Amino acid sequence: EGTNTPMFSASALRFEPEVIEVALEDVGRVTGATSYGPSPIEPTHPDLVFYGLHAAEALFTVMGPGCRRVSRVTTERASVVTGEWSDGSVGVLYAMHHWPAPYKVVKMGDRSVISRDVPPHYAPLVREIVKFCQTGVPPVSAAHTLELFAFLEAADESKRRGGVAVTLEEMN
Repeated sequence: EGTNTPMFSASALRFEPEVIEVALEDVGRVTGATSYGPSPIEPTHPDLVFYGLHAAEALFTVMGPGCRRVSRVTTERASVVTGEWSDGSVGVLYAMHHWPAPYKVVKMGDRSVISRDVPPHYAPLVREIVKFCQTGVPPVSAAHTLELFAFLEAADESKRRGGVAVTLEEMN
């Protein structure tokens, strides 16, 4: 901070065409979205940061910013993180604690539902990195990235507290 050095952090899934298609689809008033994928637990990382980050990035690409609080249920097989957005919509991250597992995003609205399997590739991310290096303009804002990580940290805190809802504001 203070050096104005451009930077960004993002999963390759944020830029996958299938995720972008779901994010842009007009389903009417959005009621929520679900994103799922592999999230094996790695003891050296916060639970969902190791691989759950990818499905979380896809969820935030579809939902956009505005998550206020989250709660988490965890078993040895999976974690389900439910986020409440400021507009009343609900985002769900279903993190499967095994590998391999597929990625998928679903967006629900009052008129329709769209879902896509998401085959992870790195080419869309590499294109964004090249654009970033050429322009110095990050494709994902720092505020959006920080909210995503606050979501993941609040999910871990909810787990520590037995599944009670935790606000993202508490993570600042």
